Amino acid sequence: MSPRVMQVMAGAPHGGAELFFERLAIALADSGLDQHLVIRPDADRQRRLQAAGITPHTLPFGGRLDVKTRLGLRRLIGQLKPQVVLSWMNRATLFCPPPAGRFVQVARLGGYYDLKYYKRCDHLIGNTEDIVDYLTGQGWPAERAHHLPNFVSQRRAEPESRKAHYTPLQAPLIFALGRLHPNKGFDVLIRALTRVPDAYLWLAGEGPLRAELEALAQELGVKPRVRFLGWREDVAPLFAAADLFVCPSRHEPLGNVVLEAWAQGLPVVAADALGPGTLIEHGESGLLAPIDDPEALAKAIKAVTTQPALADRLAENGLAAFEAGHTEEKVVRAYRAFFDRVARQGD
Repeated sequence: MSPRVMQVMAGAPHGGAELFFERLAIALADSGLDQHLVIRPDADRQRRLQAAGITPHTLPFGGRLDVKTRLGLRRLIGQLKPQVVLSWMNRATLFCPPPAGRFVQVARLGGYYDLKYYKRCDHLIGNTEDIVDYLTGQGWPAERAHHLPNFVSQRRAEPESRKAHYTPLQAPLIFALGRLHPNKGFDVLIRALTRVPDAYLWLAGEGPLRAELEALAQELGVKPRVRFLGWREDVAPLFAAADLFVCPSRHEPLGNVVLEAWAQGLPVVAADALGPGTLIEHGESGLLAPIDDPEALAKAIKAVTTQPALADRLAENGLAAFEAGHTEEKVVRAYRAFFDRVARQGD
């Protein structure tokens, strides 16, 4: 019999952790886990979860004086009696009441967060081995720090129409994906595009830098070859249309987008940020360039677009790396085993 699990997510409408929370919750439900979800009110997220047969509870998750959330979460825990409560990131963790022996409190970290927010937790999950090393390096007990990786969808789709985005059929097509934020380094990619004169760029995402990035593309003379696609829920057709995926991030603890590209069979070029630099074996499962180096990034892009054998090898090895440790089946099995183990320890 599976333990009762409550997952608590207080994240934003869009983001890598938020999307993985949805994927994991749906996959765990499909596996038969007895679980309940608590989220911020978000019509799109609620619609996606309900389409998978999950009806989440909603609470505001406001500021420190948000008594409604604090009392509401305490009430839900009392009613539903979960054996394990898994919270995602700082805010959700802070709103959880003290376990007091009633449940095992676990927090999942996708970054190098200040551990002052997690003092009441019994266990911490890091989605990379480096994050687990960070936790233990900060004094967190090794036996209570666990590496559980992410997975992404392997669903393939028909390619998005290049014609619909005014992109020549024969032009090398770069795809990039993420929040339009300084950490993601899309300004570096746009600067690199000036050194790859025949390539086009499809950039999917929204964020505070959109106007600035469009202005930069205009200033550098590459705007006619850049397509700002906005936020996209269904990215499989975009991967299918592209020739390579580029992750130019300055800061990327994991690099879900690298996993997505691998799962879609695309060769990957990435800046050597911590997450992609850990995932990618340079020259085998992708090409790495120094962070904030448009010239080196352009050189790596041109190597992939001009050497078909290299592109094929990177794509093949990337897919193999994904299948070795990041498939839905393997990650769900690891989470189920973890919940079983810590729930027994809490009995």
